[in-house]
Amino acid sequence: MGSFLIIWDPLLPLLVLALMAAGAALVIALGFLAPRMGHPAPGLIWRIMAITGILAALANPSLVLEDREVLSDIGLVVVDRSPSQSIEDRTAQSDAALADIQAWAATQENFELRVIDVPGSGTTSPEITTGLRDGTYLFGALERGLADIPRDRFAGAMLITDGRVHDAPTGIESLNITAPVHTMMTGERDAGDRRLTIVQSPGFGIVGDEVRLTLRIDESRAVRARQAQITIRRDGETRGRTTLVPVGVDHAINIIVDRGGPSVFELAVDEGQQELTLANNRAVVTINGIRDRLRVLLVSGAPHPGERTWRNLLKADPSVDLVHFTILRPPDKQDGTPVRELSLIAFPYRELFEVKLNDFDLIIFDRYQRMGILPSIYLRNIANYVKSGGALLEAAGPDVTPVTSLYQTALAAVLPGEPTGEVFETPYRAEVNETGRRHPVTAHLTGLPDEPGDEPEWGRWFRQIDARPKSGTVVMNGPEDRPLLILDRVGEGRVGQFLSDHIWLWARGFEGGGPHSELLRRLAHWLMKEPELEEDRLTALVRGDSIEITRRSLTADLAPVFVTGPSGAETQLVLNEQGDGRATGQISVSEPGIYRFDDGTRTTVAGVGTINPIEFADVSATDLLVRPVTAASGGGVAWLSDNGSPDLRRNRPGRALADSPSNGGSARWLAFQSNDATAIRGVREVPFLPALVLLLAIGAALMGAWRREGE
Repeated sequence: MGSFLIIWDPLLPLLVLALMAAGAALVIALGFLAPRMGHPAPGLIWRIMAITGILAALANPSLVLEDREVLSDIGLVVVDRSPSQSIEDRTAQSDAALADIQAWAATQENFELRVIDVPGSGTTSPEITTGLRDGTYLFGALERGLADIPRDRFAGAMLITDGRVHDAPTGIESLNITAPVHTMMTGERDAGDRRLTIVQSPGFGIVGDEVRLTLRIDESRAVRARQAQITIRRDGETRGRTTLVPVGVDHAINIIVDRGGPSVFELAVDEGQQELTLANNRAVVTINGIRDRLRVLLVSGAPHPGERTWRNLLKADPSVDLVHFTILRPPDKQDGTPVRELSLIAFPYRELFEVKLNDFDLIIFDRYQRMGILPSIYLRNIANYVKSGGALLEAAGPDVTPVTSLYQTALAAVLPGEPTGEVFETPYRAEVNETGRRHPVTAHLTGLPDEPGDEPEWGRWFRQIDARPKSGTVVMNGPEDRPLLILDRVGEGRVGQFLSDHIWLWARGFEGGGPHSELLRRLAHWLMKEPELEEDRLTALVRGDSIEITRRSLTADLAPVFVTGPSGAETQLVLNEQGDGRATGQISVSEPGIYRFDDGTRTTVAGVGTINPIEFADVSATDLLVRPVTAASGGGVAWLSDNGSPDLRRNRPGRALADSPSNGGSARWLAFQSNDATAIRGVREVPFLPALVLLLAIGAALMGAWRREGE
């Protein structure tokens, strides 16, 4: 395809040429006036031709010949591949519509089709987003696709989506386009679905107190129920409490925070009469439990160096409120001391062990023996306190005998070891046994050797009380592999027995000391149910776009972990044993939301990105978000579920580009815009008046003038 134009390249300045043209015009005018009015001078016409030729030569006109190529129109197809598109048969509808468009484009001359897949939530592609992004951003992908398309070649865009777009503009001004934007809708119109939404939730709560959580249940008006049942689970537990919640209104419920650290509460609503997906029937809330103050009751049976170790350790912790009593004189000691001088203050038996017993998070009996100070009813109260969720630690002393032992009281129901009455008075180094190397209380203690059987790098002790383990787990041994530290779970509570009173030697630095504060702090917090010290636990920690799974167990556990993603897809993960009670594994995640982990006995959940993603907040198909853009651009909306793919056409600007059915119905045909754009592939410049021809013409004109004048 070719075209031409004339350009001028004057040999003299335009002002000079203008003056010369004016002078020539004056001369010609005088020629018409002389020799007499109305009778031009002989040869004037030939002079005019000569002057015109000279001026034309000085103007230097050129003929520019352009070689033009017809350019193809470019159409964009933006396909929504977000998780909501996996519902119903939306993926199949999208693929079929895309295939129809591609087949039609293959039959068109001078037409190029470009396809953009938008993965939506969870994409890690740098051109889409960084990290896990919540939602579907179709128009952002459209803008990036338009960036390298000349506006005079853009024929229009076709969006294939369910309409749940989270970056839809209200008009086309921001898109800066002059071609239509059409939408092919997937999904069924007016499909019913029940969904659960967290309206308001606290970030933290005081342990033992209730926090208020506001939620809402919505569903299709046609099948709306009056009430729905909500199940509340914590940290992936298999069973939870249920409650009835009204549908269609905000509703507040109370949740008890019963332990410190983060707790993941999962709320799930029962399946409704109509459901598009169950992924939006549940939501997750993470609440960080904060202990107001940890209250510890320390009862020392007699003054001794070890009680200061306990006292200093507990008083140094700013989160601990310590109540400490030391028995200065047992009742059987008759030395004539008046009763009013046996203690600095009266020992509040009833206040401590009956009225306010449940206010304590931990009770420690340090070298306490049965001596008639605490009535049996109070010891029974302590046993019941442990069974209902309390914590008890006994640090035995050398005066313990089968008769004076607390094991001969109501506490026998909760104590894991029965003292034999034998006391070992021999130097030894406390050892962490094989089970203890896997238990979080004793694993990786400072100075612990790498290999079992090697001598630890801490000082010796010189006393141990012998006991027969009846229950629980022995994590430390003394001389002759006798149990030194026994841990046990009783009912909802926990119990520990420390069968030596020489840990104070570590605190004094004897023979280099030892990790006394590390061990005792872990022990106390394990007894008070610190989540990080659970020995039988499955955890999931989110790290960017991956999740690290850790399983703690006192035995090697080879069971695989089953992973359920936000969309319901299941995968299996085999963990790698680390040799210290931990088995770890890692998975990459591709979408935000709730991930559930189950190894058959333990469960847990993790929230990635936006825990309750907007991608699943409402999964019903709708054209309300895209219609303003399509209408402003002259495009149309076609529902694939109505009549399948619409007819496709190419129309010139100024003509209708989409069928416009009444009442917002489905368009029967959609058109791309024909632009007829061209590009210059070559340019040739040819003199419009060749010099030789022009010279001959001027010469002929002058000779004609002379000849005429000579006649």
